[in-house]
Amino acid sequence: MEAKEGLRTVVGLMSGTSMDGIDAALLRTDGRDRVEALDFLTIPYDDGFRTRLRGCLGKSDVSGGPVAEVERDLTDAHADAVRRLLDKAGVAAAEVELIGFHGHTIHHEPDRRLTCQIGDGARLAAATGIAVVNDLRSADVAAGGQGAPLVPLFHRALAHGLPRPLAVLNIGGVANVSWIGPEPVGGEAEVVACDTGPGNALIDDWMLRHGLGRFDAGGALAAAGRVDDAALAALMAHPYFGRPAPKSLDRDAFDPAPVAGLSPQDGAATLTAFTAASVASVVPHLPASPVHWLVCGGGRHNATLMAMLADRLGVPVLPADTVGWDGDALEAQAFGYLAVRSRLGLPLSLPATTGVPVPMPGGVFHPVG
Repeated sequence: MEAKEGLRTVVGLMSGTSMDGIDAALLRTDGRDRVEALDFLTIPYDDGFRTRLRGCLGKSDVSGGPVAEVERDLTDAHADAVRRLLDKAGVAAAEVELIGFHGHTIHHEPDRRLTCQIGDGARLAAATGIAVVNDLRSADVAAGGQGAPLVPLFHRALAHGLPRPLAVLNIGGVANVSWIGPEPVGGEAEVVACDTGPGNALIDDWMLRHGLGRFDAGGALAAAGRVDDAALAALMAHPYFGRPAPKSLDRDAFDPAPVAGLSPQDGAATLTAFTAASVASVVPHLPASPVHWLVCGGGRHNATLMAMLADRLGVPVLPADTVGWDGDALEAQAFGYLAVRSRLGLPLSLPATTGVPVPMPGGVFHPVG
């Protein structure tokens, strides 16, 4: 592969809160403002492994037992994903400088300065023959930041020439927003970020609870139901929504009890409306109202959710793909980009993105051998 001046060929890996599987992206980047997407694939988890992974949620001790076994198997699955991605792209491992390895978040409690992403960086480096950067959140959380979201600086790198202020909304298990201000001459645009609230997690759990599959494909079940206003109001009464940005959440931060007595259709409609309402609730906490929203992650495939977002936000809400981004690949790409920033000693997070006191570098480097 022909090298380009200043650009490093890297792999980014992401296992998100929806527990769908592994996203693997190949890209070139300088870790600053240049990004070239090369290839991407998703490898779904099988049901057995997904059940084992779900059983690790909320645990912070990974020193032994079932969590350690899941971490080993998760790491090996990521190594396989790297091999399959490079085979697909026709790229040799020797041509790749670095892997950005997010791992999988099983516990996130930043107010107690706790966050845990399982994934063995040294094992992944040995298995792939490529140096690895992992543990990308811990330094931020240890310094008093929220440790999430970590993608805003990557979103800013992609956003040149787009209407501002711009909001980039990622809807995975949890939803997060990057607000990107006007592009100054000779400087970097202001960026503000936070988790907005639930993404797909509560809807997915609702579907599983009713034996209706792993997710609401296209939002079809929600479209057949009616939003229960009282249940929605109870969900939106959570104190999280009154807090200013930056702020972050654990996957299971919200109790779905208000929808427990609803029909499958009405429950799906109400939980989908909850995601949309929680996104809209962040707008007063942003420096200025976005003129445009770009949506990435699995939630953009939910037509009912996208329509609810457009209705509540009152400005264009479009899949990120409409501006040439791959809305499924962005998070994985971001962790490749952040791995390069880590090696350059550049910040991965800012006071306005995670609440960390000062711009914060991070990540742990694992060389080969």
